[in-house]
Amino acid sequence: MVSMQPQQDYVLRTVEERGVRLIRLWFTDVLGRLKSVAISPAEMEKVFEEGLQFDGSSIDGFSRVQESDVLARPDASTFELLPWARDDEPSALMFCDIEQLDGEPFAGDPRQVLRRNMRKAHDAGFTFFCAPEMEYFYFRDGDPSAPLEVLDTASYFDLTTADIGTDLRKTTLHMLEALSIPVEYSFHEDSPSQHEIDLQYTEALAMADSITTMRLVVKKVAQDRDLYATFMPKPLDAMQGSGMHTHMSLWKDGSNAFHDPDAEYGLSTTAHQFIAGIMAHAREITAVTNQLINSYKRLNDGHEAPRYVSWARNNQSTLVRVPVTKSNKPEGTRIEYRAVDPACNPYLAYSVILAAGMKGIEEGYDLQPETRANLFDRNEASSAGVATLPRSLDEALDEMEASELVREALGEHIFEWFLRNRRAEWDDYARRVTQFELDRYLPHW
Repeated sequence: MVSMQPQQDYVLRTVEERGVRLIRLWFTDVLGRLKSVAISPAEMEKVFEEGLQFDGSSIDGFSRVQESDVLARPDASTFELLPWARDDEPSALMFCDIEQLDGEPFAGDPRQVLRRNMRKAHDAGFTFFCAPEMEYFYFRDGDPSAPLEVLDTASYFDLTTADIGTDLRKTTLHMLEALSIPVEYSFHEDSPSQHEIDLQYTEALAMADSITTMRLVVKKVAQDRDLYATFMPKPLDAMQGSGMHTHMSLWKDGSNAFHDPDAEYGLSTTAHQFIAGIMAHAREITAVTNQLINSYKRLNDGHEAPRYVSWARNNQSTLVRVPVTKSNKPEGTRIEYRAVDPACNPYLAYSVILAAGMKGIEEGYDLQPETRANLFDRNEASSAGVATLPRSLDEALDEMEASELVREALGEHIFEWFLRNRRAEWDDYARRVTQFELDRYLPHW
């Protein structure tokens, strides 16, 4: 294990030199919601040495009351100055790993779950890299009792001088740059008031941290303008929902393990087996990659979201797409998993995707032929004869509950809590009478 002491020394020195007044320690609950506790610079060295003890029973999915206390251990490599802090009160952030009081990794910490799965891949010689395409909406406000008002009527790649969202996006990019989160692209997406920011490729743990930070930054920039941003997968009827298509690859010995110059399409056996693993376990992992009831409104809406367990080269309608790479850039060989949405917990979503792909490698799964049909067309999809993803959270949870792969990837603690929590939400939803039902049935029955 690499010593953190030089990085901790850098943090302590920077805090002193920059006059930092407050350090925010960040972590997420099991659903991926950001949590924070602030400490003063005087406590920093002690917290590095001992961790910060707190009551884990108050955090969803963490400890039970009778075993409540846990430690937040700051990861010095994630230290950043907060760009929105007041000049007279410089502040900083660090992500934390959550530990038990004896220093062992805490089973309820999503970040530790991803660490464990990446360590397992590393033991097999691989490093997991990924890059998400983060889609989201801006609205005039976030009042769920009022109709949602979009900020524009623009579409894909549109550029307008009157587009408020473009200015919001520009400010967001500056914030992300200040937080050392590099962006590859940003643009207006298909739906009115929908935008996309694509983050640059990096290893999965750092990327999960970046996704968590970016969601906060996007919301804060909108809030500062008295507007509202949401990563809800499907906020509008008859409009495309928001996905988090993720490009990914495995690297081994400094080279892209998905690339083989002598193989058809340059796609290695490792890549074939990784895709086959994802395909074989896709239905089992969907409850984690798409954890909200609303997630399935996006998957079922027919607008650019995958419904079928399928793969192909450069086919946007499949679950797994293999983008065409530039001939002079073999290191760009990658796959794109298109089901994930931006409301997921990225630590857990990347854990189960990696576990599924690694299972395919470990057991030498065979990859089925690629799908050549346009699966957005129901007739073509029906004739293709491919399996569907779960059509509801309820169905996805049934698949997850029967999955040994997901149980092992998440660990017993999070696996059981996630099932209980998501089933409780589904049961609550299933008992509610919706406006759709009143409109459809009340006049006739």
